[in-house]
Amino acid sequence: MAVAAQNPEKDETFELIASNKVEGTNVYDRSGERLGEVYNFMVNKRTGQVAYAVMSFGGFLGIGEQYHPLPWKALDYDTKVGGYRVNVDRSKLESAPRYAREEDPWRDPVYAGKVSDYWGYPLI
Repeated sequence: MAVAAQNPEKDETFELIASNKVEGTNVYDRSGERLGEVYNFMVNKRTGQVAYAVMSFGGFLGIGEQYHPLPWKALDYDTKVGGYRVNVDRSKLESAPRYAREEDPWRDPVYAGKVSDYWGYPLI
């Protein structure tokens, strides 16, 4: 069985990356503070475009952890830190739409619109 590579800038094509290599990647603010990591991402079923990276944030050992959807377009991959940078401070992230592990807000057709409105990015 092949082991997943740990160097995405060398192991992937220039424009593409496998989803399992995105999950778990750290997310930093512009000043370099680690905010959390990519838990998963939401893909538009019709267009195939990634709409949101869902970032895990807070909690300890999975207890109290919250999931915060960030517009995919708001993330920039930075090879220097091996993670994504966002132009968001912690306070804006803390007041953003979020949900707990046992919740599934995406079943509510209005939820994606709330996330889009909060971040100011149009739905894909």
